[in-house]
Amino acid sequence: MYKLFLKRIIDFTLAFIALVILSPVLIPVCIGLLLTGEHYVFYFQRRVGYKNRIFGIWKFATMLKNSPNMAGGLHTLRKDPRLMPLGGILRKTKINELPQVVNIILGEMSIVGPRPLVDKNFELYPDHVKASINNVKPGLTGIGSIVFRDEEKLLSETTLAPYEFYKIHIAPYKGALELWYQTHLSFYTDFMIILLTAWAIVAPHSNLVYKIFKDLPEKTIGL
Repeated sequence: MYKLFLKRIIDFTLAFIALVILSPVLIPVCIGLLLTGEHYVFYFQRRVGYKNRIFGIWKFATMLKNSPNMAGGLHTLRKDPRLMPLGGILRKTKINELPQVVNIILGEMSIVGPRPLVDKNFELYPDHVKASINNVKPGLTGIGSIVFRDEEKLLSETTLAPYEFYKIHIAPYKGALELWYQTHLSFYTDFMIILLTAWAIVAPHSNLVYKIFKDLPEKTIGL
């Protein structure tokens, strides 16, 4: 009942309320982006969504338009030279993700679920993960988002190429986390993930998620 019906009602209601409440933040950010960088506000990126269908995800623009074709590719590092003037603070505070409330209202995303990936990164998941990870709608936040809240730091500090580190260490564990979510999907799980997401912003180095969800998959070597 929750997965098939109540979750969608909660998603739509909270996303609509959030859009209204966050307007005093969203509008100044829009103006700031128009006046700085390359003067564009939103970035629409192709992501793999529900049932592995492609959709366009809404984000505030934080990177140069040509950044996917520049050094670093799809992976963003700390102090990435491709970041626009407001890009760093928007990404650090996760404000750049807030326009995705529109995706939630449209029914393309949920508040909680597996983070939707670009197809190149999606292909790095093991086959069994790719086959089932999107049996639920992708989320604005999720268990993978909390555990890998500082993914940019990991990619910046590794001696491997960012793409290789993501492929070897991040993708397999993130996939295991997202499959864990599906087997534990409930109102309680979603509620706690929302609280933990807020807590991760205040205390980014906290391991509270492992204390709340004691049966999470064990971290893989290298993380």
